[in-house]
Amino acid sequence: MKLTPFLLIIPLALSLQAEDAAAPRKLPSPQDGGMYIAPTPARPIALLPALPAPEDEQFYAERDVPHGTVEVVKYRSTAGAEKQMHIYLPPDYASASDRHYPVLYLVHGGGENDTHWTKSGFTHRILDNLIADGKARPMILVMPNASDLFTGTPPKLGEDDACSREFLQDILPFVDSHYRTRPNRESRAIAGLSMGGFVVLNTGLTHLETFGELYVFSSGYWPRELEVFKANIEPLLADPKINERFVQPIYFGVGETDIAYLNSMRTLAVFADHGVRNFSVLSSHGHEWLNWRRYLWQTAQIMFPETR
Repeated sequence: MKLTPFLLIIPLALSLQAEDAAAPRKLPSPQDGGMYIAPTPARPIALLPALPAPEDEQFYAERDVPHGTVEVVKYRSTAGAEKQMHIYLPPDYASASDRHYPVLYLVHGGGENDTHWTKSGFTHRILDNLIADGKARPMILVMPNASDLFTGTPPKLGEDDACSREFLQDILPFVDSHYRTRPNRESRAIAGLSMGGFVVLNTGLTHLETFGELYVFSSGYWPRELEVFKANIEPLLADPKINERFVQPIYFGVGETDIAYLNSMRTLAVFADHGVRNFSVLSSHGHEWLNWRRYLWQTAQIMFPETR
């Protein structure tokens, strides 16, 4: 590994980890699984498993295990557009007819659509394998098409953007009315890669009464938008009980050569400056599916602890 990137990373990364004076100041690195956990003594937090090695393809290989199903469903948005989503149902969904499931809302990146998390991310295989190994709770995955909804502009609290309105008025009600979900914040998580990470921040963060867990993959605000974010979100993050509003620490995963590296670290710093518990994960490689599959594999194992 070249030394130069770490000479650039260290001063910034060390400035992010300010949550707990007793916590070790440790830079996340690919050698130790790319993991830094910033704890607070007020509430225990989960331990993230180390990321799979970059060359590991077994965690998303199609194995001889029970398989879930992927459905393509259509709905009409309040704005009048006919839209579609890919929805993964866990292997026991059809047989366990009295069981209700937590839901992960999983958002693609710019230039992609609802097909990419299964086509390129192999989400169905990752979840099948984790569930079969007892490492993840059976869950529903909802992968909507947000390509016409993306915005990198942070909204003001109480002023939903078009993406938030579609999630709250159309997508969530459709899912909760058509599938056996657990319709509460402890059983809802939202994750997104690249432009999808803005959905996590713009929609998930401003609606913590709806989403209890937030996972940001290879994403963060550009400098000008970050200043808007700071101004808009200050009242929320300044709440002394803010950590009680997250079921799990907010997660930021980014690659050491990722084009979104600086944006991700600067955005994470806003949370760290307010003492918000976080998982800060630095992986090898860049802005690519090799990383996003690994982030999903890692985070799916800690999701929905209060529903286990």
